[in-house]
Amino acid sequence: MPIQLDIVTPERLAFSEEVDAVTLPGSEGELGILPHHAPLVSTLGAGELRIRKGATEESFAIFGGFLQVLPTKVVVLAETADMASEIDVEKAQEARREAEKALESGYHEGADLSAARAALTQALIRIRVAERRHREGPRHRG
Repeated sequence: MPIQLDIVTPERLAFSEEVDAVTLPGSEGELGILPHHAPLVSTLGAGELRIRKGATEESFAIFGGFLQVLPTKVVVLAETADMASEIDVEKAQEARREAEKALESGYHEGADLSAARAALTQALIRIRVAERRHREGPRHRG
């Protein structure tokens, strides 16, 4: 029996389908969710959200937000959620270079330094998720 997964960002409903399993970055570590999971509310970290549906697997790069798990539904309220197949690797590489340059320059106030670190983390996660998908292609479980 599948579980309904909704991934919502402030801009859009990024994903809404029934799936077999979800693995995502909680603030305290990776969480695996299957149908009939105990109810749970948690904060999200930054990382890769993986969805398994039948023999296929899809990934999102997600950053911050909240997770609500009910026995038949999972709701991910993320600050951003980028499907691996839609990530522009060149744009992410450029964001990484800009963030690294900002960190190397050293002329920043604390808030600017924190923003540069956050931008670097987001760029690196997007690159990792997109490159893994590109390297492996749409994942099919055999």
